[in-house]
Amino acid sequence: MGLFTRNKVPEIGIDISSSAVKVLELSRDNNRYRVEGYAIEPLPAEAVVDRGIADAELVARAIRVALKRSGCKGKQVATAVPASAAISKTLYLPAGLREDEMEVFVFEQAEQHIPYPLHEVNLDFQTLGPGKRPDEIEVLLVASRSEHVHARTEALNRAGLIPRVMDVDSYALESAFPVLRTQLPAGSGTIAVVDVGASTTSLSVLQAGRIVYTREQVFGGKQLTDEIIRRYGLSSDEAERAVRHGGGLPEGYEEEVLTPFREAMAQQATRSLQFFFGSGQFSSVDHILLSGGCAALPGAVDLLEEQTGTPTSIANPFGNMSLASGVKSQQLTDDAPTLTIACGLAMRRFPA
Repeated sequence: MGLFTRNKVPEIGIDISSSAVKVLELSRDNNRYRVEGYAIEPLPAEAVVDRGIADAELVARAIRVALKRSGCKGKQVATAVPASAAISKTLYLPAGLREDEMEVFVFEQAEQHIPYPLHEVNLDFQTLGPGKRPDEIEVLLVASRSEHVHARTEALNRAGLIPRVMDVDSYALESAFPVLRTQLPAGSGTIAVVDVGASTTSLSVLQAGRIVYTREQVFGGKQLTDEIIRRYGLSSDEAERAVRHGGGLPEGYEEEVLTPFREAMAQQATRSLQFFFGSGQFSSVDHILLSGGCAALPGAVDLLEEQTGTPTSIANPFGNMSLASGVKSQQLTDDAPTLTIACGLAMRRFPA
């Protein structure tokens, strides 16, 4: 299976992160999306290690549970490998090539850009549009080690599903940007999406709806839950529930644990933005969207806005979508920041 594969239209988006499986199904009528069903199912710690699937059966079990809870009935799915497991290169090829000729050009150039033997990778390409010169076209080449693609394919197959699209999570975010953009103020051209997951914080910067910069750091919500476990003697599940729903923790929790973590989270995001500005392309962004499992931590948005001096809000791709009768509005709003990648994958069902 190549990345970006479109041989059949997927019906469901499935995001497999280091801590959970997120399943989402969308429909569309007159250009308005509708959430048909979704579910988030936690993964055991040993299921995904360093963002790679270590136990396909554990992941498959979580997928089956999520599918049952979500009510999603489709079998054909879109999923993604992490950006850290993919290599992306922009190529400029002669305009007017037939598809078979373009494929030859791409594979010839892939040997120069991919630091692995081509038989060890899955690769694909996508035409982006005209190049810098009138006689060129711009083509995106993406490759990932076959082991990453095969591990996800195996987990989905074990869950009784058929993977039809294998994307990259940063490009899935790009696919979701049209629905994220509806929550932004007018004139917001350069957008930074800071995603704080369980073990990784990623920065993706989009200009005119296209990814222009990505960076990942090892930092995430697991550090907060680990500190709660260490300090208060809770189980992992109890710590997760305390973080997610609030309450139930000793009086000094916010001052002694949550505030230091929140500050570290803002510092990580600020440092990533400084690296981006240091690349020389841009000196500012117009808006920051905070996503991931830590996005809804009390005070996180305000602190990030204060430290960066940039308007900041929580990412919610579902703000203008209608909901099926079985989808609870408040629960979806609470979960929305963690579903951005799944949303982009689910949107692969529809023509742009």
